[in-house]
Amino acid sequence: MKKIVQSLPFKLLAGVVVGIVAGLVANEAFMNVVVTVKQLLGELINFCVPLIVIGFIAPSITRLGKNASRMLAVALVLAYVSSIGAAFFSMFAGYSIIPHLSIVSSAEGLRALPEVVFELEIPQIMSVMSALVFSILVGLAVTWTGSSRTSELLEEFQQIVLSVVTKVIIPVLPFFIACTFCGLSYEGTITRQLPVFLKVIVIVMAGHYIWMALLYILAGIYSRKNPLDVVRHYGPAYITAVGTMSSAATLAVALRCARKSTVLRKDMVDFGIPLFANVHLCGSVLTEVFFVMTVSQILDGTLPQLGTMILFCLLLGVFAIGAPGVPGGTVMASLGLITGILLFNDTGTALMLTIFALQDSFGTACNVTGDGALTLILTGYADRHKIGA
Repeated sequence: MKKIVQSLPFKLLAGVVVGIVAGLVANEAFMNVVVTVKQLLGELINFCVPLIVIGFIAPSITRLGKNASRMLAVALVLAYVSSIGAAFFSMFAGYSIIPHLSIVSSAEGLRALPEVVFELEIPQIMSVMSALVFSILVGLAVTWTGSSRTSELLEEFQQIVLSVVTKVIIPVLPFFIACTFCGLSYEGTITRQLPVFLKVIVIVMAGHYIWMALLYILAGIYSRKNPLDVVRHYGPAYITAVGTMSSAATLAVALRCARKSTVLRKDMVDFGIPLFANVHLCGSVLTEVFFVMTVSQILDGTLPQLGTMILFCLLLGVFAIGAPGVPGGTVMASLGLITGILLFNDTGTALMLTIFALQDSFGTACNVTGDGALTLILTGYADRHKIGA
């Protein structure tokens, strides 16, 4: 019971409930405090976004090094194609399904929130796109020059940023979300949109199973091996991922499950499973795309333009490769895309963080289980090209 109470989903859910109840009974003076706290926390979260981008993408590139370059390139292409494939699948599903969910724009007939008492601006050290380009160039340059000192520095910086995320950002999220839902409840939005959130989560979970089935079918066709001999061993890894919401925490179990398969080469398992745990986040990407479209419909009354969503999906695949394998890692790493390309405000960001975190365990389970399919493709590629033994 203690572990459940201390878990992130429970805290986020508690923040949602407390925020909704408080918003229903709040007066204007109380809401003055709430919107001010929300503004301060929002500035803090936004400030950390470029740090997260640099802290995770640059070290991920340097870790690749020059070893096993051919298989590494194949693995990265597989991870990226799977992620953007899931993103486009989710995008087309969003355009087909979301308009029929009876989502009412939150701008219609709502009570106005009071003004912020005072604003404290915390400017980012650089824009998110600058951070992305900087991360890629530095990571590649370190690999080209073989600079071990810089590589070690980037690894240490990643641990520092991860510490900031786990000790600062994650703990303040329940309060930020509570303030957001307090405002939504005070306005009158949440009473109309909560049923929509529940429907969307069920739809996304169905999408996870469809995408996993597609990956394993394609892997079986390419490798000419039975994919059921892989997926049938993944039960413990799936359950562990649901419980931990972390690909990194599930890695040991996933390795053990994959090694039980008779159709996966052991060298490909040892190479592919740890790599894909960090760069293959198809379930999280699928979830995020559908959710941002839903939140856009709630906030603006319209879905994003097709061109905007295509750009978002393509870049999200890049961000997913460098995202941390920790709870909420994908959406945290891509906050810059959400605010910079989709132009979400603090309310939209908070809604994304909330509904994403509430189902993050199933997205992670999809990521982990999908790794087995990509490792089967790697096995088939190695066998066809007579790579290794």
